[in-house]
Amino acid sequence: MAEHAAHLTTASMTDERPSIFEVIAQDSLMLAVRPALQHIAKILAESNPQRYGTLWRWFDEIYSLLDLLLQQHFLAKTSASFSENFYSLKRIVLGNHEGPRSLANAGLPKGNHWRSVLFLVLIPYLKVKLEKLVSRLREEDDYSIQLPASPWKRFYKAFLAAYPFVNMAWEGWFLSQQLCYILGKAQQHSPLLTMAGVQLVRLTAEDIQTIEQRAAFTSASQQSANSLNNKLKSAVKRALGAVALSLSTGLSVGVFFLQFLEWWYSSENQETLKSLSTLPLPPPPIHFNLETYSPLLPKLKTVCPLCRKIRANDTALSTSGYVFCYRCTYYYVKHHQRCPVTGYPTELQHLVKLYSPEG
Repeated sequence: MAEHAAHLTTASMTDERPSIFEVIAQDSLMLAVRPALQHIAKILAESNPQRYGTLWRWFDEIYSLLDLLLQQHFLAKTSASFSENFYSLKRIVLGNHEGPRSLANAGLPKGNHWRSVLFLVLIPYLKVKLEKLVSRLREEDDYSIQLPASPWKRFYKAFLAAYPFVNMAWEGWFLSQQLCYILGKAQQHSPLLTMAGVQLVRLTAEDIQTIEQRAAFTSASQQSANSLNNKLKSAVKRALGAVALSLSTGLSVGVFFLQFLEWWYSSENQETLKSLSTLPLPPPPIHFNLETYSPLLPKLKTVCPLCRKIRANDTALSTSGYVFCYRCTYYYVKHHQRCPVTGYPTELQHLVKLYSPEG
């Protein structure tokens, strides 16, 4: 696998110190999981908005909760995060090179453990939320949604102006740490590891042996405790072992598949697909009467379904095709993330301003 091939590039390094390729690869693993799961949640929400719409709207919180449970489990059992354990790495207390070390299954000290959980789960969550906030504020600034007399107007302007420099400093901090790690001037490749008071090392033979012995002991104790059902349990364990082997093998293939999905749904590839599969535009939908369709649709085509007044600044939603007032649909989509009529998952970038040739 790729993680084993990376070992060939570390002939000049110590056996316990992971290479820069290993640590970057394990960082990229979790970054590839989020977009794939988010795309699955989007497909489910589009197929059934009423059932899965909440999953899409609260995806960040649900994902962070699941990530918290996953990282907590692996840190307690293997002294490593999920991705670090996948690449046969573990966390040790910072600077503990000469003294005796605890085995991977012993876990980290309590303080280091909870700091690791905090930086593994909370920092990515806050970063995603901050990026969405910046994107929303930029759209509001571009379309002048905020009133000129708003007391927050000046603060928004200053925040948007300072964010690129803050983000550049943040990314530069991580890049400089990685360069120091490559040159052997730092023990960690990430500042978050430094703040957690830990560093990454490879699993030792004792760690692997202990993990295997623990699994064997658990299996033997379960068999002796339930001697009457040994045959049934042995069959179940063989099946579970086959499933575990399939999962471990499929995980490596899954990493490649996630990278493929990331490329497939990239903007450049989607533009290519659109150019190759361009179809004629469908005719506009017919106007349904109030009794036969949705109570949200007015009888007059020029009336906004939200404010029930003649539309101002006509704006269509690309997810459903319905037209509203710009201000009405902006605030509705901003707070509900769905189309007011169909319930389809909708974001602010799906708003399309319509310009009448008479104007």
